[in-house]
Amino acid sequence: MNLNEFTLLEAEAGLKAKEFSARELTESCLERISSRNNILNAFITVTDELALSEATKADAALARGEISVLTGIPFSVKDAICVSGVRSTGAAKILDNYVAPHEATVISKIRAQGGIVVGKTNCDAFGHGASNENSMYGPVKNPHDETKVAGGSSGGAAAAVADHECIFSMAEDTGGSIRQPSSFCGVVGLRPSYGRNSRYGVMPMASSLDTVGPMTKTVEDMAVVMQAIAGPDPKDATTVSDSVPDYLAEIKKGAKNLVIGVPKEYLEVEGMDNEVKEITLKNIEKLKEAGCKIKEVSLPHTKYAIAVYYIIVPSEDSSNLGRLEGIRYGVRAKAKDLFETYSIAREMGFPEEVKRRILIGTYALSAGYYDAYYKKALAVRTLIKRDFDEVFKEVDALIGPSSPFPAFGLGEKAADPLALYLADATAIPASVAGVPALSVPGGLTKGGLPVGMQIIGPRLSEGMVLRVGNIIFKS
Repeated sequence: MNLNEFTLLEAEAGLKAKEFSARELTESCLERISSRNNILNAFITVTDELALSEATKADAALARGEISVLTGIPFSVKDAICVSGVRSTGAAKILDNYVAPHEATVISKIRAQGGIVVGKTNCDAFGHGASNENSMYGPVKNPHDETKVAGGSSGGAAAAVADHECIFSMAEDTGGSIRQPSSFCGVVGLRPSYGRNSRYGVMPMASSLDTVGPMTKTVEDMAVVMQAIAGPDPKDATTVSDSVPDYLAEIKKGAKNLVIGVPKEYLEVEGMDNEVKEITLKNIEKLKEAGCKIKEVSLPHTKYAIAVYYIIVPSEDSSNLGRLEGIRYGVRAKAKDLFETYSIAREMGFPEEVKRRILIGTYALSAGYYDAYYKKALAVRTLIKRDFDEVFKEVDALIGPSSPFPAFGLGEKAADPLALYLADATAIPASVAGVPALSVPGGLTKGGLPVGMQIIGPRLSEGMVLRVGNIIFKS
């Protein structure tokens, strides 16, 4: 086995036993990136020099016996998450020359433990998309089938982990941007509860929905990374002060006495693929065989989740993206006056999907329409959250497909934004409710494409969703 193919815990054990060095592990990942990035396009920026420098420091720390579970572990970072001193474009040309002067708290926590940044991964620009075809640096291809998309918006992160170009990746999930590409690429991806991890240093899309989470090769690796990054942050007032549990200990508790709910709406959403439904039912049976009690439940307001999401997100988008005008930072357009500076920079620097959402959001927030659209969407959002609150009085967690269908062909849905929005139909409700949701590999279609199972739990129950997800992952 090549070093880059190790899981996080396998790599940690090898480093601790001095079977290889952090530099050798890092070089293995960088070599894989070098040989594959021209094919998959998973990375926008590769940080070779920084990675090797950090690997040298990690080896020195290991030699001194200063060992953390993340010391010497190479990881990648979605390009919408800032790393100090590293180019961070958000996959949009308007930030093509932007080098972040600050760093996301979650990244600082990992690097403080000796984690090694190997590069910034491709994504839909500013997180706008479900296929990674809205990146201005080209689409990401699926490692399982290069004619298929990797999913979005964190397609580069998912592809990098699945293709062993890094040991794990850090990404962002607003409406499914971690879970859906994890499903398409066959890796483990977690959207944590809103407020569980700091969002400081992440390019904002929809501030009331954005979360930061890892993408890993196993559920146990996920527990390790979450342990390192979770917790309050004085730089992010939305983080919660609740103590962080021992996630590795949580997932070892097994299935005994767990009640798992199956939302009937999640198997009936528009566009549900027959093979995805069959694989989902098989995994429900696996949970039953493992000792879980299965109960059908209903989340009746699920059908409104996409409509709610695509009013709230564009509205908050239009506000957050107002700071990008080609003057304070980013690419400045050659223009005759201030208005042209703004308009040309945004015309050339934003892809079509970003422009679409800004226009929709600005309209929804405009005088005379705010009450009819944004305010009403917030009211329905509350109803969706109440659905989850009521269901979790009866069950410990929920299971359903991470996406209604497996990875689709490159360009297949590019001309139909509404069809792309449906890719997140089963992921969006948990986002709207602010609860944790995990995607774990559940099986393969007859064509060899991965299908992810989504485990959803009550707020701040990341340990529970990892526990249930690990039952499926290990079965």
